[in-house]
Amino acid sequence: MKVFSDVRKNTYFDSVTLMIISKELKEMDGVNEVLAGMATDLNKELAGNLGLLTPEIQTLGLNDFFVSVKANSEASFEAANKKLTELLQKKNNRETDDYRPPTLASALRNLPQANIAVISLPGQYAAAEAEKALDNNLHVMLFSDNISLTDEVRLKQKAHEKGLLLMGPDCGTSIINGTALCFANHVRRGKIGVVGASGTGIQEVTSLIDKLGGGISHAIGTGGRDLKVEVGGIMMLDAIEALNQDENTEVLVIISKPPAKEIAGKIFAKLQKVNKKIVINFLGSDPASYSGFNGYFGKTLEDTAHKAVLLEAGKVPQGDFNSFTAPIEEIEQKVNNEASKLNENQKYLRGLYSGGTLGYEALLIMKAEGIDAFSNIALKPEYKLQNSFVSQENTIIDFGEDEFTVGKPHPMIDATSRQEAILKEVADPEVAVILFDIVTGYGAHENISGEIITAVKKAKQKLDAENRQAVFIGFICGTEGDKQGLNKSENELREHGVIVLPSNAQAVRFACKLLAAVKGR
Repeated sequence: MKVFSDVRKNTYFDSVTLMIISKELKEMDGVNEVLAGMATDLNKELAGNLGLLTPEIQTLGLNDFFVSVKANSEASFEAANKKLTELLQKKNNRETDDYRPPTLASALRNLPQANIAVISLPGQYAAAEAEKALDNNLHVMLFSDNISLTDEVRLKQKAHEKGLLLMGPDCGTSIINGTALCFANHVRRGKIGVVGASGTGIQEVTSLIDKLGGGISHAIGTGGRDLKVEVGGIMMLDAIEALNQDENTEVLVIISKPPAKEIAGKIFAKLQKVNKKIVINFLGSDPASYSGFNGYFGKTLEDTAHKAVLLEAGKVPQGDFNSFTAPIEEIEQKVNNEASKLNENQKYLRGLYSGGTLGYEALLIMKAEGIDAFSNIALKPEYKLQNSFVSQENTIIDFGEDEFTVGKPHPMIDATSRQEAILKEVADPEVAVILFDIVTGYGAHENISGEIITAVKKAKQKLDAENRQAVFIGFICGTEGDKQGLNKSENELREHGVIVLPSNAQAVRFACKLLAAVKGR
């Protein structure tokens, strides 16, 4: 194998496009490794780690593009480079009818009625652009990460003073006036407003609300750090006030991990002045610690959705939804049938998640069922994986964490990391269950279930060759209105032997029952 490269100076392509194209080129005959990217320090470092860094690439600047290929011949490289040009041209052709303003100022000249800016730039540039947007009286959805806490506080204080929302940084999901921004799902309009410090938490709740027949007025993401003491919950409080003033919102849903005590105090003080029906899910918190709250607590994301839909319909929630949609007798029979396929050595679960909040909820549900699990987002320090790439015993992995996404697209866009993990995990003779989520909707891979199915098929072939079986359990965070299609995706998974549950909570509970059945056998 030899390294070949091509350079195009002063040529820009967006990083997600290049990551996806690199994956496609890597699958070509005679190609071992590929990296196509802008010549940032991070991409140069990544090229070095992959053995693809050449002296020419080392000298390039931020505005230069390169492709570096480890191939078995120059002919294989030329074929890959030709394919790269075709794919980039195809993308450009699709965008010829789109107006792509080079600056915020030019965008505002051509779209003066705009009142929100979505910013997705490298962190070192994003804060300055967000400030320009605020100075132009625009609400901001700041998708970018790697923005300092100091900049976040400063920008949010400015937004607050100007009566604007600054969603983010690292805000992946919002739905404003029925328009989905970044990673979000196609949901029906309704009277339920959502404020969340969690992207996939918002997606799971809004998708389940849609499935249950409810509707969303707005869903406002705050960014994951908003409830830190240093930030003070500025945007959570302002978003609550915005939805309180919205005449189309009758039910208010709040989603986040448990905030610091002093921030929780601010939130509950604010809620005392809210004239809406309220459901809160501080994932993993004890409702008894929040006395005096005149609303409802969601036990899980699914329970939160159920309570919100009941309130929207003018009904009073009675108890918690913490079971299965299907009759329990049917669930028990299915559990026993699957357990009978496993041998006496198979006893562990491996959960492979693209949604961080969904993985965190899985850990909480398992803990409630008496099952501890190792994780890169562990609930307890003693269960923190020393190496996120090496599972042990029961393990839940969030593939959206930084260690899996450096130089690669998010796992909702590119399933490669989870495809590889599925094959790796079934090679462990003690693994009984492979549990995974599939998140559909805007921004997600157009056939993400098909990508996972490809790995499941290969895993089953490997297991068959070794005269073993494993149980594959999945669920889809999405709606029928998503371009991927909920029913179509679920049916394809079932056709390939995956047990499909209607929510993350139900999928995890089913997996826990299966582990208990195996243990008690």
